Amino acid sequence: MKRLLFVFFLFLTSFSAYAQSNEKIYSYKQFGDQYVVSIKNHAEISKAISDFCNDQHIMAGNIIGIGAVKEATLRFFNPVTKKFRDKTFSEQMEISNLTGNIAQKDGKLYLHLHITLGRSDYSALAGHLLTGVINGAGEFVITKYNGQLPRYYDETIGLNLYQFN
Repeated sequence: MKRLLFVFFLFLTSFSAYAQSNEKIYSYKQFGDQYVVSIKNHAEISKAISDFCNDQHIMAGNIIGIGAVKEATLRFFNPVTKKFRDKTFSEQMEISNLTGNIAQKDGKLYLHLHITLGRSDYSALAGHLLTGVINGAGEFVITKYNGQLPRYYDETIGLNLYQFN
């Protein structure tokens, strides 16, 4: 009997862990073509926004947001060398602004996000957001555009640009 109860307990535990692993890392409310999105604490921003856009079939749009992070990896583009430099900052920071757009590159979702982060000494960091881990709140508004915005890599400039035909 003890063995049967133990097996049943293991089944319930594994079922509970499975159910939690399928849980969304965001919640949202829709207003027409706009979505107010809350990203869960300790979730990664780019992944959550990508998941949301894929789940809602958003192929073009824009993003704005505020919140707080405990870690962020920013990217800076040097137009002379056409190379990016990435740097990770591990500290509590306020998202004073996140803005970006949603497009596609090579048929896949492409997010282009910029962020300004406030530090505890009131200085600021800014750049392209690669990753950011929410620590507190993450509140975003995503506006869906009807249609698609394809991008291509421009070798002369060294960036992925809109492709309007």
